[in-house]
Amino acid sequence: MKSLNKVLSILLIFGLGACSDYLNEDLQGIYSNATFYQSETHALLAITGVYNAASFVSTDNDLWVFGDVASDDATKGGLAGDQSDIQFIDEFTYSRNNGSLEKIWRRYYEGISRANYLLYYGPDISMDIDLKNRILGEAKFLRAYFYFNLVNIFGEVPIKLNPPINPDEINKPKSAIADVYDQIENDLQDAIAVLEVKYSGPDVGRATKGAALGMLAKVGLFQQRWDDVLTAVSALDALANYGLEEVYKNNFLDSTQNNKESLFELQHLSGQAPKLGSHLDQYFSPAKDNGYYFNVPLQDFVDAFEVTAGNVPDPRLDYTVGRIGQKWVNGEDFDPAWSPTGYLQKKHVQPLREEPIIGDASLNYVYLRYADILLMKAEALNELSRTTEALLPLNAVRKRARECYLFDTELPDFGTVPADLLPDITDSNQQTVREAIRQERRVELGFEFHRFFDLMRYGQAAAESALAGTGFNYALHRYFLIPQSELDTNPFINN
Repeated sequence: MKSLNKVLSILLIFGLGACSDYLNEDLQGIYSNATFYQSETHALLAITGVYNAASFVSTDNDLWVFGDVASDDATKGGLAGDQSDIQFIDEFTYSRNNGSLEKIWRRYYEGISRANYLLYYGPDISMDIDLKNRILGEAKFLRAYFYFNLVNIFGEVPIKLNPPINPDEINKPKSAIADVYDQIENDLQDAIAVLEVKYSGPDVGRATKGAALGMLAKVGLFQQRWDDVLTAVSALDALANYGLEEVYKNNFLDSTQNNKESLFELQHLSGQAPKLGSHLDQYFSPAKDNGYYFNVPLQDFVDAFEVTAGNVPDPRLDYTVGRIGQKWVNGEDFDPAWSPTGYLQKKHVQPLREEPIIGDASLNYVYLRYADILLMKAEALNELSRTTEALLPLNAVRKRARECYLFDTELPDFGTVPADLLPDITDSNQQTVREAIRQERRVELGFEFHRFFDLMRYGQAAAESALAGTGFNYALHRYFLIPQSELDTNPFINN
Protein backbone atom coordinates (compact mmCIF):
# COMPACT_ATOMS: atom_id res chain seq x y z
CA MET A 1 0.00 0.00 0.00
CA LYS A 2 2.96 2.32 0.55
CA SER A 3 3.83 2.01 -3.13
CA LEU A 4 0.19 2.26 -4.10
CA ASN A 5 0.14 5.64 -2.40
CA LYS A 6 2.44 6.88 -5.14
CA VAL A 7 -0.57 6.85 -7.46
CA LEU A 8 -1.87 10.38 -7.56
CA SER A 9 -5.27 11.06 -6.02
CA ILE A 10 -7.70 12.52 -8.53
CA LEU A 11 -10.46 15.00 -8.02
CA LEU A 12 -13.69 13.93 -9.68
CA ILE A 13 -16.12 16.72 -10.49
CA PHE A 14 -19.51 15.54 -11.71
CA GLY A 15 -22.07 18.00 -13.07
CA LEU A 16 -25.73 17.73 -12.15
CA GLY A 17 -26.92 19.34 -15.39
CA ALA A 18 -26.59 22.87 -16.72
CA CYS A 19 -29.31 25.42 -15.99
CA SER A 20 -28.34 27.58 -18.97
CA ASP A 21 -26.44 27.15 -22.23
CA TYR A 22 -23.59 29.34 -21.10
CA LEU A 23 -22.97 26.93 -18.21
CA ASN A 24 -23.03 23.91 -20.49
CA GLU A 25 -19.29 23.80 -21.01
CA ASP A 26 -17.10 20.73 -21.57
CA LEU A 27 -15.33 19.51 -18.45
CA GLN A 28 -11.76 20.78 -18.50
CA GLY A 29 -10.26 17.97 -16.39
CA ILE A 30 -9.06 14.59 -17.60
CA TYR A 31 -12.11 12.59 -16.57
CA SER A 32 -15.84 12.94 -16.14
CA ASN A 33 -18.32 10.42 -14.82
CA ALA A 34 -18.87 9.41 -18.46
CA THR A 35 -15.22 8.57 -19.08
CA PHE A 36 -14.05 7.33 -15.69
CA TYR A 37 -14.84 3.99 -13.98
CA GLN A 38 -14.08 2.20 -17.23
CA SER A 39 -11.11 -0.01 -16.35
CA GLU A 40 -9.20 -1.79 -13.62
CA THR A 41 -6.79 1.14 -13.47
CA HIS A 42 -9.69 3.49 -12.83
CA ALA A 43 -11.02 1.26 -10.06
CA LEU A 44 -7.63 1.23 -8.34
CA LEU A 45 -7.29 5.00 -8.69
CA ALA A 46 -10.75 5.49 -7.21
CA ILE A 47 -10.17 3.32 -4.14
CA THR A 48 -6.82 5.06 -3.58
CA GLY A 49 -8.76 8.32 -3.46
CA VAL A 50 -11.04 6.92 -0.75
CA TYR A 51 -8.07 5.87 1.37
CA ASN A 52 -6.57 9.31 0.83
CA ALA A 53 -9.65 10.96 2.37
CA ALA A 54 -9.07 9.00 5.57
CA SER A 55 -5.37 9.86 5.79
CA PHE A 56 -3.57 12.70 7.56
CA VAL A 57 -1.78 14.14 4.54
CA SER A 58 -3.23 17.59 5.18
CA THR A 59 -4.54 19.69 8.05
CA ASP A 60 -8.15 18.77 7.25
CA ASN A 61 -8.39 15.64 9.39
CA ASP A 62 -8.90 16.71 13.00
CA LEU A 63 -9.78 13.30 14.45
CA TRP A 64 -7.08 13.83 17.08
CA VAL A 65 -8.87 16.95 18.33
CA PHE A 66 -12.01 14.97 19.10
CA GLY A 67 -10.32 11.77 20.29
CA ASP A 68 -7.53 13.29 22.41
CA VAL A 69 -7.84 17.02 23.05
CA ALA A 70 -11.51 16.79 24.03
CA SER A 71 -10.62 14.05 26.52
CA ASP A 72 -8.91 14.06 29.91
CA ASP A 73 -5.62 12.91 28.37
CA ALA A 74 -4.61 16.09 26.55
CA THR A 75 -4.99 19.79 26.09
CA LYS A 76 -4.57 21.87 22.94
CA GLY A 77 -0.99 22.98 23.55
CA GLY A 78 0.73 25.20 21.02
CA LEU A 79 0.87 28.98 21.18
CA ALA A 80 -1.88 30.51 23.26
CA GLY A 81 -3.66 32.13 20.32
CA ASP A 82 -2.92 29.52 17.71
CA GLN A 83 -5.81 27.38 16.44
CA SER A 84 -8.28 28.84 18.93
CA ASP A 85 -11.06 26.65 17.53
CA ILE A 86 -9.26 23.66 19.03
CA GLN A 87 -9.15 25.44 22.39
CA PHE A 88 -12.91 25.95 22.22
CA ILE A 89 -13.34 22.21 21.65
CA ASP A 90 -11.01 21.55 24.59
CA GLU A 91 -13.12 23.75 26.86
CA PHE A 92 -16.53 22.80 25.36
CA THR A 93 -17.23 26.44 24.56
CA TYR A 94 -17.30 25.95 20.80
CA SER A 95 -20.02 27.13 18.41
CA ARG A 96 -21.39 25.61 15.22
CA ASN A 97 -18.96 27.78 13.26
CA ASN A 98 -15.98 26.00 14.80
CA GLY A 99 -13.35 25.16 12.20
CA SER A 100 -12.58 21.70 13.59
CA LEU A 101 -16.25 20.70 13.31
CA GLU A 102 -16.33 21.99 9.75
CA LYS A 103 -13.14 20.23 8.68
CA ILE A 104 -13.94 16.77 9.94
CA TRP A 105 -17.52 16.92 8.65
CA ARG A 106 -16.39 17.90 5.17
CA ARG A 107 -13.44 15.53 5.14
CA TYR A 108 -15.37 12.43 6.12
CA TYR A 109 -18.37 13.15 3.90
CA GLU A 110 -15.91 13.69 1.07
CA GLY A 111 -14.58 10.21 1.80
CA ILE A 112 -18.11 8.84 1.84
CA SER A 113 -18.84 10.56 -1.47
CA ARG A 114 -15.74 9.05 -3.08
CA ALA A 115 -16.76 5.61 -1.82
CA ASN A 116 -20.32 6.13 -3.09
CA TYR A 117 -19.14 7.00 -6.60
CA LEU A 118 -17.04 3.86 -6.72
CA LEU A 119 -19.82 1.68 -5.33
CA TYR A 120 -22.32 3.14 -7.83
CA TYR A 121 -20.26 2.90 -11.01
CA GLY A 122 -17.76 0.21 -10.04
CA PRO A 123 -19.98 -2.86 -10.50
CA ASP A 124 -20.20 -2.15 -14.24
CA ILE A 125 -16.43 -2.00 -14.78
CA SER A 126 -15.14 -4.79 -17.00
CA MET A 127 -12.25 -6.29 -15.01
CA ASP A 128 -11.25 -9.32 -12.97
CA ILE A 129 -14.34 -10.10 -10.90
CA ASP A 130 -12.49 -11.09 -7.72
CA LEU A 131 -10.38 -7.94 -7.76
CA LYS A 132 -13.46 -5.82 -8.46
CA ASN A 133 -15.37 -7.35 -5.57
CA ARG A 134 -12.40 -6.83 -3.28
CA ILE A 135 -12.10 -3.16 -4.25
CA LEU A 136 -15.82 -2.65 -3.67
CA GLY A 137 -15.40 -4.35 -0.29
CA GLU A 138 -12.62 -1.94 0.58
CA ALA A 139 -14.91 0.96 -0.33
CA LYS A 140 -17.62 -0.40 1.96
CA PHE A 141 -15.13 -0.88 4.78
CA LEU A 142 -13.92 2.70 4.42
CA ARG A 143 -17.46 4.05 4.24
CA ALA A 144 -18.17 2.19 7.48
CA TYR A 145 -15.03 3.73 9.01
CA PHE A 146 -16.13 7.25 8.07
CA TYR A 147 -19.66 6.73 9.39
CA PHE A 148 -18.38 5.16 12.61
CA ASN A 149 -16.34 8.26 13.38
CA LEU A 150 -19.12 10.61 12.33
CA VAL A 151 -21.77 8.92 14.46
CA ASN A 152 -19.49 8.99 17.48
CA ILE A 153 -18.61 12.65 17.01
CA PHE A 154 -22.00 14.02 15.95
CA GLY A 155 -24.60 11.40 16.87
CA GLU A 156 -27.46 11.54 14.39
CA VAL A 157 -26.05 12.22 10.92
CA PRO A 158 -27.36 11.93 7.35
CA ILE A 159 -26.83 8.56 5.68
CA LYS A 160 -25.76 9.00 2.06
CA LEU A 161 -25.35 5.81 0.02
CA ASN A 162 -25.32 7.17 -3.53
CA PRO A 163 -23.33 9.86 -5.34
CA PRO A 164 -25.12 13.18 -5.92
CA ILE A 165 -26.38 12.15 -9.34
CA ASN A 166 -29.71 13.92 -8.81
CA PRO A 167 -31.00 16.57 -6.38
CA ASP A 168 -32.61 13.97 -4.10
CA GLU A 169 -29.18 12.52 -3.30
CA ILE A 170 -27.51 15.80 -2.34
CA ASN A 171 -29.18 16.56 0.97
CA LYS A 172 -30.51 13.98 3.39
CA PRO A 173 -32.14 14.27 6.81
CA LYS A 174 -30.43 13.03 9.93
CA SER A 175 -30.81 9.35 10.68
CA ALA A 176 -31.22 7.81 14.11
CA ILE A 177 -27.99 6.61 15.69
CA ALA A 178 -29.23 3.02 15.60
CA ASP A 179 -29.86 3.31 11.86
CA VAL A 180 -26.35 4.64 11.26
CA TYR A 181 -24.92 1.69 13.15
CA ASP A 182 -27.10 -0.68 11.14
CA GLN A 183 -25.67 0.76 7.92
CA ILE A 184 -22.13 0.45 9.28
CA GLU A 185 -22.75 -3.20 10.12
CA ASN A 186 -24.23 -3.89 6.69
CA ASP A 187 -21.17 -2.42 4.99
CA LEU A 188 -18.80 -4.37 7.23
CA GLN A 189 -20.61 -7.66 6.65
CA ASP A 190 -20.44 -7.08 2.90
CA ALA A 191 -16.74 -6.28 3.21
CA ILE A 192 -16.00 -9.37 5.30
CA ALA A 193 -17.44 -11.55 2.55
CA VAL A 194 -14.98 -10.34 -0.11
CA LEU A 195 -11.87 -8.95 1.56
CA GLU A 196 -8.71 -11.03 1.75
CA VAL A 197 -7.17 -12.30 4.96
CA LYS A 198 -3.71 -10.96 4.17
CA TYR A 199 -1.97 -8.89 1.53
CA SER A 200 1.65 -8.76 0.44
CA GLY A 201 3.87 -6.47 -1.60
CA PRO A 202 2.32 -3.18 -2.74
CA ASP A 203 -1.10 -4.19 -1.38
CA VAL A 204 0.03 -4.32 2.26
CA GLY A 205 -2.05 -1.82 4.20
CA ARG A 206 -5.31 -2.40 2.38
CA ALA A 207 -8.36 -3.20 4.48
CA THR A 208 -8.48 -6.92 5.22
CA LYS A 209 -11.09 -9.35 6.45
CA GLY A 210 -9.51 -9.02 9.88
CA ALA A 211 -9.82 -5.23 9.77
CA ALA A 212 -13.54 -5.52 8.99
CA LEU A 213 -14.08 -8.10 11.75
CA GLY A 214 -12.21 -5.86 14.19
CA MET A 215 -14.38 -2.91 13.22
CA LEU A 216 -17.46 -5.11 13.64
CA ALA A 217 -16.32 -5.95 17.16
CA LYS A 218 -15.85 -2.23 17.85
CA VAL A 219 -19.36 -1.49 16.58
CA GLY A 220 -20.72 -4.10 18.99
CA LEU A 221 -18.66 -2.63 21.82
CA PHE A 222 -20.05 0.86 21.31
CA GLN A 223 -23.60 -0.46 21.34
CA GLN A 224 -23.00 -2.69 24.38
CA ARG A 225 -23.90 -5.74 22.35
CA TRP A 226 -21.45 -7.94 24.16
CA ASP A 227 -22.27 -11.24 22.46
CA ASP A 228 -21.74 -9.59 19.08
CA VAL A 229 -18.30 -8.44 20.22
CA LEU A 230 -17.32 -11.98 21.15
CA THR A 231 -18.68 -13.40 17.89
CA ALA A 232 -16.63 -10.97 15.83
CA VAL A 233 -13.49 -11.52 17.92
CA SER A 234 -13.88 -15.28 17.63
CA ALA A 235 -14.09 -15.03 13.84
CA LEU A 236 -11.07 -12.74 13.86
CA ASP A 237 -9.02 -15.14 15.96
CA ALA A 238 -9.98 -18.00 13.64
CA LEU A 239 -8.00 -16.24 10.91
CA ALA A 240 -4.84 -16.94 12.95
CA ASN A 241 -3.23 -13.83 11.52
CA TYR A 242 -2.77 -11.50 14.51
CA GLY A 243 -0.86 -11.27 17.76
CA LEU A 244 0.88 -8.79 20.03
CA GLU A 245 4.24 -7.35 19.05
CA GLU A 246 6.93 -8.25 21.57
CA VAL A 247 7.92 -4.58 21.91
CA TYR A 248 5.08 -2.08 22.28
CA LYS A 249 6.88 0.77 20.53
CA ASN A 250 7.17 -1.23 17.30
CA ASN A 251 3.58 -0.27 16.55
CA PHE A 252 4.68 3.34 16.13
CA LEU A 253 7.98 3.12 14.24
CA ASP A 254 8.25 3.52 10.49
CA SER A 255 10.54 0.49 10.23
CA THR A 256 8.10 -1.87 11.96
CA GLN A 257 4.72 -0.72 10.67
CA ASN A 258 2.05 -3.05 9.25
CA ASN A 259 3.16 -5.73 11.71
CA LYS A 260 1.30 -8.72 13.16
CA GLU A 261 -0.51 -6.52 15.70
CA SER A 262 -1.91 -4.18 13.08
CA LEU A 263 -5.47 -4.71 11.88
CA PHE A 264 -5.84 -1.39 10.10
CA GLU A 265 -3.54 1.56 9.73
CA LEU A 266 -3.73 4.48 7.35
CA GLN A 267 -0.69 4.53 5.12
CA HIS A 268 1.58 7.53 4.57
CA LEU A 269 4.58 8.00 2.32
CA SER A 270 7.00 10.90 2.49
CA GLY A 271 8.73 12.69 -0.36
CA GLN A 272 5.90 12.47 -2.89
CA ALA A 273 4.25 15.05 -5.15
CA PRO A 274 1.45 15.61 -4.45
CA LYS A 275 2.12 15.12 -0.76
CA LEU A 276 1.28 11.71 0.72
CA GLY A 277 3.15 12.03 4.02
CA SER A 278 1.57 12.52 7.43
CA HIS A 279 1.14 16.04 8.76
CA LEU A 280 0.68 14.79 12.32
CA ASP A 281 4.34 14.97 13.24
CA GLN A 282 4.43 18.70 12.53
CA TYR A 283 1.31 19.21 14.61
CA PHE A 284 2.85 17.39 17.58
CA SER A 285 6.60 18.17 17.39
CA PRO A 286 8.34 20.87 19.45
CA ALA A 287 8.88 24.33 18.02
CA LYS A 288 12.64 23.74 17.83
CA ASP A 289 11.89 21.19 15.10
CA ASN A 290 9.47 23.53 13.33
CA GLY A 291 6.51 21.84 15.02
CA TYR A 292 3.38 23.31 16.57
CA TYR A 293 3.43 21.20 19.80
CA PHE A 294 -0.33 20.60 19.83
CA ASN A 295 -2.18 17.75 21.57
CA VAL A 296 0.03 17.71 24.65
CA PRO A 297 -0.38 15.19 27.48
CA LEU A 298 -1.80 16.32 30.79
CA GLN A 299 -0.34 15.38 34.17
CA ASP A 300 -3.41 13.25 34.86
CA PHE A 301 -2.57 11.05 31.88
CA VAL A 302 1.05 10.65 32.99
CA ASP A 303 -0.12 9.77 36.50
CA ALA A 304 -2.38 7.03 35.09
CA PHE A 305 0.64 4.78 34.43
CA GLU A 306 1.58 2.33 37.15
CA VAL A 307 4.93 2.64 38.89
CA THR A 308 6.63 -0.02 41.01
CA ALA A 309 7.78 0.47 44.57
CA GLY A 310 11.26 0.79 43.10
CA ASN A 311 10.06 3.74 40.96
CA VAL A 312 10.07 1.83 37.66
CA PRO A 313 7.20 3.03 35.46
CA ASP A 314 5.10 1.07 33.02
CA PRO A 315 7.34 1.18 29.91
CA ARG A 316 4.39 2.35 27.83
CA LEU A 317 4.70 5.75 29.53
CA ASP A 318 8.03 6.58 27.93
CA TYR A 319 7.06 4.96 24.64
CA THR A 320 4.10 7.37 24.55
CA VAL A 321 5.23 10.56 26.30
CA GLY A 322 8.28 12.79 26.11
CA ARG A 323 9.21 13.95 29.63
CA ILE A 324 12.09 15.30 31.65
CA GLY A 325 14.91 12.85 32.31
CA GLN A 326 14.16 10.86 29.16
CA LYS A 327 15.30 11.02 25.54
CA TRP A 328 13.22 12.61 22.80
CA VAL A 329 12.66 10.77 19.50
CA ASN A 330 15.77 12.33 17.92
CA GLY A 331 18.01 11.10 20.74
CA GLU A 332 18.47 14.39 22.57
CA ASP A 333 17.42 15.04 26.17
CA PHE A 334 13.78 16.04 26.43
CA ASP A 335 13.24 19.64 27.55
CA PRO A 336 9.93 20.22 29.36
CA ALA A 337 10.04 23.84 28.18
CA TRP A 338 9.04 22.52 24.75
CA SER A 339 5.46 22.09 25.99
CA PRO A 340 3.05 24.15 28.10
CA THR A 341 2.39 21.05 30.24
CA GLY A 342 5.97 19.79 30.32
CA TYR A 343 5.12 16.81 28.11
CA LEU A 344 4.81 15.93 24.42
CA GLN A 345 3.35 12.83 22.87
CA LYS A 346 5.60 10.61 20.75
CA LYS A 347 3.50 8.08 18.84
CA HIS A 348 3.02 10.24 15.75
CA VAL A 349 6.42 11.97 15.71
CA GLN A 350 9.09 10.62 13.41
CA PRO A 351 12.81 11.26 14.03
CA LEU A 352 14.06 14.07 11.81
CA ARG A 353 16.75 11.83 10.37
CA GLU A 354 14.02 9.65 8.82
CA GLU A 355 12.03 12.32 6.98
CA PRO A 356 13.08 14.95 4.46
CA ILE A 357 10.66 17.64 5.63
CA ILE A 358 8.69 17.83 8.86
CA GLY A 359 4.99 17.51 8.17
CA ASP A 360 5.66 14.92 5.49
CA ALA A 361 6.23 11.84 7.64
CA SER A 362 6.01 8.25 6.49
CA LEU A 363 4.54 7.19 9.84
CA ASN A 364 1.16 5.51 9.46
CA TYR A 365 -1.78 6.19 11.72
CA VAL A 366 -2.59 2.92 13.50
CA TYR A 367 -6.33 2.94 13.99
CA LEU A 368 -6.96 -0.63 15.11
CA ARG A 369 -4.55 -3.17 16.57
CA TYR A 370 -4.80 -6.51 18.30
CA ALA A 371 -4.27 -5.12 21.81
CA ASP A 372 -7.52 -3.18 21.32
CA ILE A 373 -9.24 -6.42 20.26
CA LEU A 374 -8.05 -8.19 23.41
CA LEU A 375 -9.37 -5.38 25.59
CA MET A 376 -12.70 -5.42 23.74
CA LYS A 377 -12.92 -9.14 24.42
CA ALA A 378 -12.09 -8.62 28.09
CA GLU A 379 -14.74 -5.93 28.42
CA ALA A 380 -17.42 -8.01 26.72
CA LEU A 381 -16.69 -11.06 28.87
CA ASN A 382 -16.74 -9.00 32.04
CA GLU A 383 -20.03 -7.30 31.17
CA LEU A 384 -21.52 -10.76 30.54
CA SER A 385 -20.47 -11.69 34.12
CA ARG A 386 -17.74 -13.98 32.79
CA THR A 387 -15.18 -12.06 34.80
CA THR A 388 -12.70 -14.87 35.39
CA GLU A 389 -12.48 -15.39 31.61
CA ALA A 390 -12.06 -11.64 31.10
CA LEU A 391 -8.82 -11.68 33.08
CA LEU A 392 -7.05 -13.72 30.39
CA PRO A 393 -7.10 -11.14 27.54
CA LEU A 394 -6.67 -8.28 30.01
CA ASN A 395 -3.56 -9.84 31.50
CA ALA A 396 -2.20 -10.69 28.06
CA VAL A 397 -2.01 -6.97 27.32
CA ARG A 398 -0.31 -6.26 30.63
CA LYS A 399 2.11 -9.15 30.13
CA ARG A 400 3.26 -7.79 26.78
CA ALA A 401 3.83 -4.37 28.34
CA ARG A 402 5.99 -5.60 31.20
CA GLU A 403 7.89 -8.08 29.03
CA CYS A 404 9.09 -5.30 26.76
CA TYR A 405 12.04 -5.47 29.17
CA LEU A 406 12.87 -8.88 27.72
CA PHE A 407 12.92 -7.70 24.10
CA ASP A 408 13.78 -3.98 23.97
CA THR A 409 17.54 -3.62 24.28
CA GLU A 410 17.20 0.13 24.85
CA LEU A 411 15.35 -0.26 28.14
CA PRO A 412 17.45 0.06 31.32
CA ASP A 413 18.34 -3.33 32.85
CA PHE A 414 17.25 -5.02 29.63
CA GLY A 415 16.73 -8.75 30.03
CA THR A 416 14.97 -8.69 33.38
CA VAL A 417 11.41 -7.69 34.17
CA PRO A 418 11.51 -5.31 37.15
CA ALA A 419 9.96 -6.68 40.31
CA ASP A 420 6.22 -6.04 40.71
CA LEU A 421 5.91 -4.35 37.34
CA LEU A 422 2.37 -4.60 35.96
CA PRO A 423 1.38 -7.75 37.84
CA ASP A 424 -1.54 -9.80 36.58
CA ILE A 425 -4.98 -8.72 37.76
CA THR A 426 -6.39 -11.50 39.96
CA ASP A 427 -9.41 -9.89 41.60
CA SER A 428 -12.58 -11.35 40.08
CA ASN A 429 -14.98 -8.67 41.28
CA GLN A 430 -16.86 -7.41 38.21
CA GLN A 431 -16.67 -3.70 39.08
CA THR A 432 -12.99 -3.94 39.98
CA VAL A 433 -12.22 -5.63 36.67
CA ARG A 434 -14.38 -3.11 34.80
CA GLU A 435 -12.26 -0.28 36.19
CA ALA A 436 -9.07 -2.22 35.46
CA ILE A 437 -10.08 -2.69 31.81
CA ARG A 438 -10.91 0.99 31.45
CA GLN A 439 -7.59 1.91 33.01
CA GLU A 440 -5.77 -0.48 30.69
CA ARG A 441 -7.47 0.96 27.62
CA ARG A 442 -6.37 4.42 28.65
CA VAL A 443 -2.67 3.65 28.98
CA GLU A 444 -2.47 1.03 26.22
CA LEU A 445 -4.27 3.14 23.59
CA GLY A 446 -3.20 6.56 24.80
CA PHE A 447 -2.89 9.22 22.07
CA GLU A 448 -4.31 6.95 19.40
CA PHE A 449 -7.44 9.16 19.20
CA HIS A 450 -9.82 6.87 21.12
CA ARG A 451 -10.08 8.20 24.67
CA PHE A 452 -12.94 10.72 24.35
CA PHE A 453 -15.12 8.20 22.54
CA ASP A 454 -14.47 5.63 25.26
CA LEU A 455 -15.44 8.14 27.95
CA MET A 456 -18.70 8.91 26.15
CA ARG A 457 -19.71 5.26 25.88
CA TYR A 458 -18.91 4.70 29.58
CA GLY A 459 -21.80 7.03 30.38
CA GLN A 460 -22.56 10.26 32.17
CA ALA A 461 -20.96 9.57 35.55
CA ALA A 462 -17.64 8.43 34.13
CA ALA A 463 -17.51 11.15 31.48
CA GLU A 464 -18.36 14.04 33.81
CA SER A 465 -15.93 12.79 36.45
CA ALA A 466 -13.07 12.53 33.98
CA LEU A 467 -13.82 15.90 32.38
CA ALA A 468 -14.59 17.84 35.56
CA GLY A 469 -13.40 21.41 35.31
CA THR A 470 -13.59 21.65 31.51
CA GLY A 471 -17.15 22.92 31.18
CA PHE A 472 -18.30 19.51 29.96
CA ASN A 473 -21.93 18.58 30.55
CA TYR A 474 -22.99 15.15 29.34
CA ALA A 475 -26.49 16.22 28.38
CA LEU A 476 -25.11 19.08 26.27
CA HIS A 477 -21.81 17.69 25.03
CA ARG A 478 -22.26 13.96 24.57
CA TYR A 479 -22.26 14.71 20.85
CA PHE A 480 -20.77 17.68 19.06
CA LEU A 481 -22.93 20.13 17.14
CA ILE A 482 -23.36 19.66 13.41
CA PRO A 483 -21.49 22.55 11.74
CA GLN A 484 -23.39 25.66 10.69
CA SER A 485 -22.41 25.23 7.05
CA GLU A 486 -24.43 22.01 6.88
CA LEU A 487 -27.46 23.68 8.44
CA ASP A 488 -27.14 26.52 5.95
CA THR A 489 -27.06 24.25 2.90
CA ASN A 490 -29.16 21.27 3.95
CA PRO A 491 -32.85 22.16 4.40
CA PHE A 492 -33.53 18.78 6.03
CA ILE A 493 -31.39 19.61 9.07
CA ASN A 494 -32.50 22.40 11.39
CA ASN A 495 -30.78 21.53 14.67
